Amino acid sequence: MNNRPVSSNMTRRQFLARSGALGALGAMGLSLPALLAACGGGESAGGAESTTVSFDNWPLYIDPTEGTSLGTVDRFAEATGITMNYSEGYNDNNEYFAKIQPLLGNGKTIEADIIAPTFWMTGRLISLGWAEKLPLADIPNMANIAEGYVNPPWDPTGEYSMPWQAGMAGIAYNIDVTGRELKSVEDLFDPEFKGKIGMLTEMRDTIGLIAMGLGIDPSTIASFDDAAPAFEKLAKAKADGQIRQFTGNDYTDDLVSGNFAACVGWSGDVLQLGKDSPNVRFVIPEEGGTLWADVMMLPKGAKNAANAAKWMNFCYDPVQAALITQYVQYLSPVKGVREELAKIDPELADNQLLFPDDATSARLRAFATLSEDVEAKFDEEFSAITGA
Repeated sequence: MNNRPVSSNMTRRQFLARSGALGALGAMGLSLPALLAACGGGESAGGAESTTVSFDNWPLYIDPTEGTSLGTVDRFAEATGITMNYSEGYNDNNEYFAKIQPLLGNGKTIEADIIAPTFWMTGRLISLGWAEKLPLADIPNMANIAEGYVNPPWDPTGEYSMPWQAGMAGIAYNIDVTGRELKSVEDLFDPEFKGKIGMLTEMRDTIGLIAMGLGIDPSTIASFDDAAPAFEKLAKAKADGQIRQFTGNDYTDDLVSGNFAACVGWSGDVLQLGKDSPNVRFVIPEEGGTLWADVMMLPKGAKNAANAAKWMNFCYDPVQAALITQYVQYLSPVKGVREELAKIDPELADNQLLFPDDATSARLRAFATLSEDVEAKFDEEFSAITGA
């Protein structure tokens, strides 16, 4: 787990450089459930008197304090007097699930008050009974959540989760290595790039993108047979030496260094990398890209639910949400973010990867929700290929 405090003076791009990687749908009124729908208790825990709250998130997924400019965590502390213990424990969803399962699965609590699973894992955690209901009455700014994110398919009553960010998976590539622009999923299988291709350990993004390249709509997948051609294509590429490595959120290192010519990547990561490394680019393939959303939720037994609600309420202020978006460069679920972002970063406010138009949105698909037995089959077959 990377426990780098977000109050560090290191910028995101400086962090990427040091690690070897130097180098809103909602805000637009687009309906996330319209794109994601095809894929598919008790009282909140105590801790109201506490002055702390903890959030375990994905790496580089919030704006840090830089010099005299306070990041969201420090602005929150200044506004509320609540200290945020912020950590970056996520690399991929299944890996994180494996870390929390021994505790939550045995009726124990984990350290984090707030966690950030991707939408499909959110539904799984809710169904397992590992989520606390949110103190919704204490989150009045939830009124600022764009309609497309309200009562989503993975949490139809809206009692257990709140949206954090959304994004797209597509092709990330280093044009200094490829020597040309990439446009198609098939470019990932070009023999010219043998041994220089990366794939994500997030099965839905990797298999989903390959499926789209084969003309299979991942939002309609209901059985393993539906996706079998994508698994077969991936397995052959692995056996042929086309794939250098399967990675989680750490794919950025290999992309910037040139170890990867191209890989399946996430939009916001590559937008950030491109600021200091213009040779690193992101494209939604001509066949389409996959769509996902990450949420904030309280794991069962969360000790500081009241403070977690204050944090969520703070993040749903459009001014605060715009500052987060400016840094992470993913799709914000908060209404008014584009207008606020235009005041501080007009160019970013016009970026199609942050505020996609209808034509771009029409090319995006989310992976279907799978039944438990089908999910297990997918995981088994994917692990056999990746070696996980």
